[in-house]
Amino acid sequence: MLYVAMTFWLLVCVLTAWGVHRLWCGILPVKVFNTLLLPGTLIALLGHILGLLVTGATVNTATLYKDGSGDPETTTDPKPRIPVIGPVIIGMLPLLACGTAIFFVVQYLGGPILGRLPSNFVRLELPTTLSGIFDLLRGQISLVESLVAAVRAVDFHEWKSGVFVYLLVCLTIRMAPFEGTLRGALVAIVVLGLGTAGVTSMLEVADPRVQTGQSILTLTVAALLFLLFTSLLIRGAVGLVQLLRQPAASRPLSRGASH
Repeated sequence: MLYVAMTFWLLVCVLTAWGVHRLWCGILPVKVFNTLLLPGTLIALLGHILGLLVTGATVNTATLYKDGSGDPETTTDPKPRIPVIGPVIIGMLPLLACGTAIFFVVQYLGGPILGRLPSNFVRLELPTTLSGIFDLLRGQISLVESLVAAVRAVDFHEWKSGVFVYLLVCLTIRMAPFEGTLRGALVAIVVLGLGTAGVTSMLEVADPRVQTGQSILTLTVAALLFLLFTSLLIRGAVGLVQLLRQPAASRPLSRGASH
Protein backbone atom coordinates (compact mmCIF):
# COMPACT_ATOMS: atom_id res chain seq x y z
CA MET A 1 0.00 0.00 0.00
CA LEU A 2 2.97 2.27 0.66
CA TYR A 3 4.13 2.17 -2.95
CA VAL A 4 0.62 2.58 -4.30
CA ALA A 5 0.30 5.76 -2.23
CA MET A 6 3.70 7.05 -3.37
CA THR A 7 2.76 6.34 -6.99
CA PHE A 8 -0.51 8.21 -6.50
CA TRP A 9 1.18 11.30 -5.06
CA LEU A 10 3.81 11.34 -7.79
CA LEU A 11 1.05 11.19 -10.40
CA VAL A 12 -0.64 14.08 -8.60
CA CYS A 13 2.60 16.08 -8.80
CA VAL A 14 3.11 15.46 -12.52
CA LEU A 15 -0.50 16.14 -13.54
CA THR A 16 -0.71 19.24 -11.35
CA ALA A 17 2.56 20.59 -12.76
CA TRP A 18 1.28 19.91 -16.28
CA GLY A 19 -1.95 21.77 -15.50
CA VAL A 20 -0.14 24.77 -14.03
CA HIS A 21 2.19 24.93 -17.03
CA ARG A 22 -0.70 24.82 -19.49
CA LEU A 23 -2.61 27.51 -17.60
CA TRP A 24 0.30 29.95 -17.54
CA CYS A 25 1.16 29.29 -21.17
CA GLY A 26 -2.35 30.53 -21.89
CA ILE A 27 -1.72 33.75 -19.95
CA LEU A 28 1.87 34.68 -20.78
CA PRO A 29 3.87 34.19 -23.97
CA VAL A 30 5.45 30.74 -23.76
CA LYS A 31 8.97 32.11 -24.24
CA VAL A 32 8.52 34.59 -21.38
CA PHE A 33 7.12 31.91 -19.07
CA ASN A 34 9.92 29.44 -19.80
CA THR A 35 12.47 32.22 -19.31
CA LEU A 36 11.06 32.85 -15.84
CA LEU A 37 11.42 29.13 -15.12
CA LEU A 38 14.93 28.97 -16.61
CA PRO A 39 16.63 26.87 -13.85
CA GLY A 40 13.88 24.26 -13.90
CA THR A 41 13.62 24.28 -17.69
CA LEU A 42 17.38 23.75 -18.04
CA ILE A 43 17.48 20.86 -15.56
CA ALA A 44 14.45 19.15 -17.11
CA LEU A 45 15.91 19.54 -20.60
CA LEU A 46 19.25 18.05 -19.49
CA GLY A 47 17.37 15.11 -18.00
CA HIS A 48 15.48 14.68 -21.26
CA ILE A 49 18.71 14.70 -23.29
CA LEU A 50 20.28 12.18 -20.92
CA GLY A 51 17.25 9.93 -21.40
CA LEU A 52 17.70 10.13 -25.16
CA LEU A 53 21.40 9.26 -24.91
CA VAL A 54 20.86 6.37 -22.47
CA THR A 55 18.25 4.74 -24.69
CA GLY A 56 20.30 5.20 -27.85
CA ALA A 57 17.75 7.57 -29.33
CA THR A 58 18.46 10.13 -32.01
CA VAL A 59 19.15 13.63 -30.72
CA ASN A 60 18.43 15.86 -33.68
CA THR A 61 17.46 19.05 -31.88
CA ALA A 62 17.62 20.28 -28.31
CA THR A 63 17.22 24.00 -27.65
CA LEU A 64 15.88 25.97 -24.72
CA TYR A 65 13.64 28.11 -26.91
CA LYS A 66 12.04 27.01 -30.15
CA ASP A 67 11.53 29.66 -32.79
CA GLY A 68 7.96 30.89 -32.86
CA SER A 69 6.48 29.13 -29.82
CA GLY A 70 9.33 29.74 -27.37
CA ASP A 71 8.91 26.26 -25.88
CA PRO A 72 11.99 24.03 -25.43
CA GLU A 73 12.58 22.17 -28.68
CA THR A 74 13.27 18.46 -28.41
CA THR A 75 13.51 15.61 -30.86
CA THR A 76 9.95 14.84 -31.93
CA ASP A 77 10.67 11.26 -33.07
CA PRO A 78 13.73 10.08 -31.10
CA LYS A 79 13.36 6.37 -32.06
CA PRO A 80 15.00 4.84 -28.95
CA ARG A 81 16.81 1.57 -29.55
CA ILE A 82 15.33 0.07 -26.39
CA PRO A 83 11.79 -1.01 -27.32
CA VAL A 84 8.83 -0.33 -25.00
CA ILE A 85 11.00 0.76 -22.06
CA GLY A 86 12.83 3.45 -24.04
CA PRO A 87 10.00 6.02 -24.04
CA VAL A 88 9.43 5.30 -20.35
CA ILE A 89 13.06 6.10 -19.53
CA ILE A 90 12.92 9.26 -21.66
CA GLY A 91 9.80 10.37 -19.77
CA MET A 92 11.22 9.45 -16.37
CA LEU A 93 14.65 11.11 -16.38
CA PRO A 94 13.43 14.75 -16.55
CA LEU A 95 11.21 14.02 -13.53
CA LEU A 96 14.10 12.34 -11.75
CA ALA A 97 16.36 15.31 -12.53
CA CYS A 98 13.83 17.83 -11.16
CA GLY A 99 13.13 15.65 -8.12
CA THR A 100 16.83 15.34 -7.33
CA ALA A 101 17.28 19.09 -7.70
CA ILE A 102 14.34 19.72 -5.34
CA PHE A 103 15.94 17.39 -2.79
CA PHE A 104 19.23 19.31 -2.77
CA VAL A 105 17.53 22.72 -2.81
CA VAL A 106 15.44 21.72 0.20
CA GLN A 107 18.44 20.32 2.03
CA TYR A 108 20.55 23.45 1.65
CA LEU A 109 17.98 26.26 1.51
CA GLY A 110 14.55 25.07 2.58
CA GLY A 111 14.97 24.18 6.24
CA PRO A 112 12.91 27.06 7.72
CA ILE A 113 9.90 26.41 5.48
CA LEU A 114 10.13 22.61 5.56
CA GLY A 115 10.23 22.60 9.34
CA ARG A 116 6.88 24.41 9.55
CA LEU A 117 4.99 21.99 7.30
CA PRO A 118 2.99 19.09 8.77
CA SER A 119 3.71 15.75 7.10
CA ASN A 120 0.46 14.00 7.99
CA PHE A 121 -1.53 15.49 5.09
CA VAL A 122 0.39 13.54 2.45
CA ARG A 123 -0.31 10.09 3.80
CA LEU A 124 1.56 7.05 2.57
CA GLU A 125 -1.68 5.10 2.62
CA LEU A 126 -4.74 5.85 0.55
CA PRO A 127 -8.31 6.06 1.90
CA THR A 128 -10.70 3.23 1.11
CA THR A 129 -13.97 4.90 2.14
CA LEU A 130 -15.90 7.89 0.84
CA SER A 131 -15.44 9.80 4.09
CA GLY A 132 -11.72 9.07 3.92
CA ILE A 133 -11.55 10.53 0.41
CA PHE A 134 -13.21 13.76 1.56
CA ASP A 135 -10.88 13.89 4.56
CA LEU A 136 -7.98 13.58 2.13
CA LEU A 137 -9.29 16.46 0.02
CA ARG A 138 -9.85 18.66 3.08
CA GLY A 139 -6.35 17.80 4.22
CA GLN A 140 -4.89 19.20 1.00
CA ILE A 141 -6.60 22.55 1.61
CA SER A 142 -5.10 22.58 5.10
CA LEU A 143 -1.73 21.66 3.63
CA VAL A 144 -1.83 24.64 1.24
CA GLU A 145 -2.82 26.88 4.16
CA SER A 146 0.14 25.58 6.15
CA LEU A 147 2.49 26.29 3.25
CA VAL A 148 1.24 29.88 2.93
CA ALA A 149 1.68 30.38 6.68
CA ALA A 150 5.18 28.89 6.56
CA VAL A 151 6.26 31.13 3.68
CA ARG A 152 4.83 34.24 5.37
CA ALA A 153 6.74 33.43 8.55
CA VAL A 154 10.10 33.24 6.76
CA ASP A 155 12.49 36.17 6.90
CA PHE A 156 12.90 37.25 3.27
CA HIS A 157 15.66 39.66 4.21
CA GLU A 158 17.86 36.56 4.10
CA TRP A 159 18.75 35.75 0.50
CA LYS A 160 18.34 32.00 0.96
CA SER A 161 14.60 32.29 1.53
CA GLY A 162 13.86 34.13 -1.70
CA VAL A 163 16.16 31.89 -3.74
CA PHE A 164 14.56 28.78 -2.26
CA VAL A 165 11.00 29.87 -3.08
CA TYR A 166 12.03 30.82 -6.63
CA LEU A 167 13.85 27.54 -7.28
CA LEU A 168 11.01 25.53 -5.74
CA VAL A 169 8.50 27.16 -8.09
CA CYS A 170 10.76 26.62 -11.12
CA LEU A 171 11.53 22.97 -10.37
CA THR A 172 8.03 21.90 -9.39
CA ILE A 173 6.35 23.45 -12.43
CA ARG A 174 9.01 22.02 -14.73
CA MET A 175 8.03 18.55 -13.59
CA ALA A 176 5.45 18.99 -16.36
CA PRO A 177 6.48 16.58 -19.14
CA PHE A 178 7.70 17.92 -22.45
CA GLU A 179 5.50 17.70 -25.51
CA GLY A 180 5.09 14.08 -26.57
CA THR A 181 6.43 12.61 -23.31
CA LEU A 182 3.37 12.86 -21.05
CA ARG A 183 2.34 9.24 -21.59
CA GLY A 184 5.89 8.00 -21.04
CA ALA A 185 6.21 10.02 -17.82
CA LEU A 186 2.95 8.66 -16.39
CA VAL A 187 3.86 5.09 -17.31
CA ALA A 188 7.32 5.61 -15.81
CA ILE A 189 5.83 6.56 -12.44
CA VAL A 190 3.53 3.53 -12.42
CA VAL A 191 6.32 1.16 -13.50
CA LEU A 192 8.70 2.62 -10.92
CA GLY A 193 6.15 2.21 -8.13
CA LEU A 194 5.20 -1.34 -9.08
CA GLY A 195 8.81 -2.34 -9.68
CA THR A 196 9.98 -1.00 -6.33
CA ALA A 197 7.10 -2.76 -4.57
CA GLY A 198 7.94 -6.05 -6.28
CA VAL A 199 11.68 -5.89 -5.58
CA THR A 200 11.28 -4.98 -1.91
CA SER A 201 8.66 -7.70 -1.44
CA MET A 202 10.83 -10.43 -3.00
CA LEU A 203 13.99 -9.39 -1.18
CA GLU A 204 12.13 -8.57 2.06
CA VAL A 205 13.75 -5.17 2.20
CA ALA A 206 12.75 -3.00 5.15
CA ASP A 207 10.19 -0.27 4.67
CA PRO A 208 12.19 2.59 3.03
CA ARG A 209 9.91 5.30 4.38
CA VAL A 210 11.96 8.11 5.87
CA GLN A 211 10.81 11.37 7.36
CA THR A 212 12.93 13.47 5.05
CA GLY A 213 11.54 11.87 1.91
CA GLN A 214 7.96 12.24 3.06
CA SER A 215 8.56 15.86 4.05
CA ILE A 216 9.97 16.73 0.62
CA LEU A 217 7.05 14.99 -1.06
CA THR A 218 4.69 16.96 1.16
CA LEU A 219 6.40 20.23 0.25
CA THR A 220 6.25 19.42 -3.47
CA VAL A 221 2.54 18.54 -3.35
CA ALA A 222 1.75 21.65 -1.28
CA ALA A 223 3.66 23.95 -3.65
CA LEU A 224 2.00 22.53 -6.76
CA LEU A 225 -1.51 22.64 -5.28
CA PHE A 226 -1.00 26.25 -4.24
CA LEU A 227 0.29 27.12 -7.69
CA LEU A 228 -2.69 25.36 -9.28
CA PHE A 229 -5.23 27.19 -7.11
CA THR A 230 -3.53 30.53 -7.75
CA SER A 231 -3.18 29.88 -11.48
CA LEU A 232 -6.87 29.00 -11.81
CA LEU A 233 -7.88 32.22 -10.05
CA ILE A 234 -5.55 34.36 -12.17
CA ARG A 235 -6.60 32.62 -15.38
CA GLY A 236 -10.25 33.21 -14.53
CA ALA A 237 -9.60 36.87 -13.74
CA VAL A 238 -7.68 37.37 -16.99
CA GLY A 239 -10.47 35.72 -18.96
CA LEU A 240 -13.07 37.92 -17.27
CA VAL A 241 -11.11 41.09 -18.03
CA GLN A 242 -10.70 40.03 -21.65
CA LEU A 243 -14.42 39.39 -21.92
CA LEU A 244 -15.34 42.76 -20.41
CA ARG A 245 -12.93 44.61 -22.72
CA GLN A 246 -14.58 43.18 -25.82
CA PRO A 247 -17.01 45.47 -27.63
CA ALA A 248 -20.60 44.65 -26.76
CA ALA A 249 -21.37 43.72 -30.36
CA SER A 250 -18.62 41.10 -30.49
CA ARG A 251 -19.42 39.39 -27.18
CA PRO A 252 -20.88 35.89 -27.52
CA LEU A 253 -24.62 35.90 -26.85
CA SER A 254 -26.19 33.39 -24.54
CA ARG A 255 -28.62 30.87 -26.05
CA GLY A 256 -31.57 32.51 -24.34
CA ALA A 257 -30.65 36.00 -25.57
CA SER A 258 -30.27 34.88 -29.17
CA HIS A 259 -33.97 34.05 -29.56
